[in-house]
Amino acid sequence: MKRKKAGIALFLVCVCLAVTGCMGGGPAVTTGTINNETRKSGTGNYLSVVTDEADTTDPQCTSEFYNIALNVFDRLTEIRALDDGTSEIVPSLAKSWTVSDDGLTYSFHLQENVKFSNGEDLTASDVLYTFTRLLTYPDSCNQDIAEPILGARDLMIGEADTLAGFRLDGDYDFTITLEQPYAAFLAGLSTPGASILDETTTAAAGSQFGLDPALTIGTGPFIFREWQRGVGMVLEANRDCWSGAPKAAGLNMVIVPDSEAQRLMFENGELDILDLDTMGPDAEYFVHGDLYQNRLVQGPRVGISYIALNQSIPPLDQLEVRRAMQLSLDRQTLLNAVYSGRGQVENGIFPHGLIGFNPSLPQIPYDLEEAKRLLAEAGYPDGISVEFALPASSTAQMREQVTLIVSMWEKAGIHASVAEMSDEDFMARRKSGGLTCYTSTWSADFNDPDNFIHTFFGTAGNTLSRSLCLADETLIQRVHDARAIVDEGERIREYQALEKEIIQEQASWVPLFSKQHLFVVQEGVTGFKVAWNGWSNTCYRDVAVEKK
Repeated sequence: MKRKKAGIALFLVCVCLAVTGCMGGGPAVTTGTINNETRKSGTGNYLSVVTDEADTTDPQCTSEFYNIALNVFDRLTEIRALDDGTSEIVPSLAKSWTVSDDGLTYSFHLQENVKFSNGEDLTASDVLYTFTRLLTYPDSCNQDIAEPILGARDLMIGEADTLAGFRLDGDYDFTITLEQPYAAFLAGLSTPGASILDETTTAAAGSQFGLDPALTIGTGPFIFREWQRGVGMVLEANRDCWSGAPKAAGLNMVIVPDSEAQRLMFENGELDILDLDTMGPDAEYFVHGDLYQNRLVQGPRVGISYIALNQSIPPLDQLEVRRAMQLSLDRQTLLNAVYSGRGQVENGIFPHGLIGFNPSLPQIPYDLEEAKRLLAEAGYPDGISVEFALPASSTAQMREQVTLIVSMWEKAGIHASVAEMSDEDFMARRKSGGLTCYTSTWSADFNDPDNFIHTFFGTAGNTLSRSLCLADETLIQRVHDARAIVDEGERIREYQALEKEIIQEQASWVPLFSKQHLFVVQEGVTGFKVAWNGWSNTCYRDVAVEKK
């Protein structure tokens, strides 16, 4: 035990030395030396938080690292949380818009006099460049945001040089025409991958955009100043930001993989906000201890944990078997044991807080005897054997969750062997439809049911790549067609009918639960709220901190 603590103490010394020195990779700037004195200077203090390491900060080329996208860039629209737990789409760089009655044509008017942090003016041409690059840049992984636009597919495959559905109407006005109606289009424009880029700087930067902070330019509340891999990133307040200066002088985002090291740094005042989702069992120290009760900040994670069931692999090709796998899990006990009950059991595809959530969806009960009966009816009176895939990077909580799932299934005669594999093997097998079952979590990128049901069940390719392999092509086509329904009430009713059929009647996966996301903050931190969707990545525009 002493040797472990000594190792952590040495790790902390190294982190502190690295963070208080210049963070390298280019010319030194004042904000690169983040010690206690600089954090107390200027019009505010630097906010210190933990971040993950990133391969790139290019918002078009990552589907995981959004800290830079959310703080350095803006989008045409944003999603704002409301006091009643719902959310709404609100203007951002797009000051206003109108939508044609047929749902095909969107006319936008940009905010005027907006400047990128390098002084360049924001114009409609930058928006056109952003969507063109999103569809054509070789490393882009967020093309789906712009794919509904007329001519997007032709541009992507090289059969067109311009995006047919995008028309410039002036410096601040443009029109987007879709291939077919897509009700979630505006919501999709709020996602980090839809961040608006400066055409001049980004085109000149080439492959260094997203890698070189000086060339990674946005209109957001912070300016990307420094990045030292393995150590962290420094962001400086954009005092001239079009939407107002942020409350903090800057962000000091440090990379600290060890949860116990994070805890000690927070207790020593070296971190201002601590994400308890990353802490594993150490989170309970903050959640249940008297010292931090008034410093906990929580919000719902608009997402769902689930078990994917591959219908192309026997015996999961039988409905009775899949239904038995649903009924033999005591999901509330699972939530209580692994996450201290912080969340809500879900019974469908759409979790609490998502547009389209159906509170009247029938509960999937825990019924061990019925599960055994169904297995016998399917021809397996002595039970079945299945392989449960587990990626090597799984957290301690995920491993505990899998252990409990396997033990619960065992009581019904479902003998699951856990197959741990590298992350690369896991993803390769999943994308090829080769995993029998696994558990994961999907969180909302934007607040629309399309982001959930179409992602998993909207095309044969989607079901294959997520190892679901639905046999019912009619269901898949209905999910795909539903996104084009213009009438909102009709669209939601169709989605809810599909949700019931896919999950309750076809048992295509096992819905588990949505979770609460908890953070703990220092006494001097004000204005911090959990992101509307419960993400760890968040915009720190309104967060301030007073240093002692």
